[in-house]
Amino acid sequence: MPSALVTGCSSGIGLAAAQALARRGWRVLATARRDEDRARLEAEGLEPLALELADEASVAACAEAALARLGGAPDALVNNAACAIPGAVEDLSRAALRHQLEVNLLGWHDLTRRLLPAMIARGSGRIVQVSSVLGLVAMPWRGAYVASKFALEGLSDVLRQELADTGIHVVLVEPGPVLTRFRANALAQFRHWIEPASSRHRERYARLEAKLSQEGAVVPFTATAEACAARIVRALEARRPRARYYVTPPTYALAFLRRVLPTAALDRVLRRM
Repeated sequence: MPSALVTGCSSGIGLAAAQALARRGWRVLATARRDEDRARLEAEGLEPLALELADEASVAACAEAALARLGGAPDALVNNAACAIPGAVEDLSRAALRHQLEVNLLGWHDLTRRLLPAMIARGSGRIVQVSSVLGLVAMPWRGAYVASKFALEGLSDVLRQELADTGIHVVLVEPGPVLTRFRANALAQFRHWIEPASSRHRERYARLEAKLSQEGAVVPFTATAEACAARIVRALEARRPRARYYVTPPTYALAFLRRVLPTAALDRVLRRM
């Protein structure tokens, strides 16, 4: 039975991926921060582990627990857990940007490198990095998240090259808009880190908060978490996985426009989104 460690399984893409893999016969170690979420995962037949990516000790404990429970490295690591701090770049404090990078990049890197030695010793493994269309193009008001995903894309590309002769494949999965709790969580992050009243963008922020508060899809071609999970499963089970898997029509469209449009023209398109 193949095994996978999937992060961010309290809801959304991580939960859908963990459930899909379990249905296909994988042994799934599923991480979540809260006790109640881990209890729910266990009730579904998954093996829960605690993980707070911004806490180095928590990352170390999660890796050690996974290695001990499996008697070695998992066959696959799915780095998915993430957050977003919306806001203008000029309004991002150093602490806010640090937190964004701790959760979306540094925690992933730390967990990965703690599992890599056992994967390399075994001579096989697969690392799936759930990135974003915002790892391909930059949109206003999402600077912290864009920074984390651009960095993830570059780090993953280098890691893929460095592991080319080890039997370990590194794959990027790039969703676009997905219907999950991510937007509600982003609103909480915005209210924690950004001070709209003191910003020149306060009127824009009022519209941003209203959009983040909406229920359901707010843009066309919004995918389900299950659609993203299907791409993750494909990336894990393909004999020769591609370096990148796009998920939604906006991802395909924007990846194409990035290649063919001059920067100024692409900026005009992105500012309207």
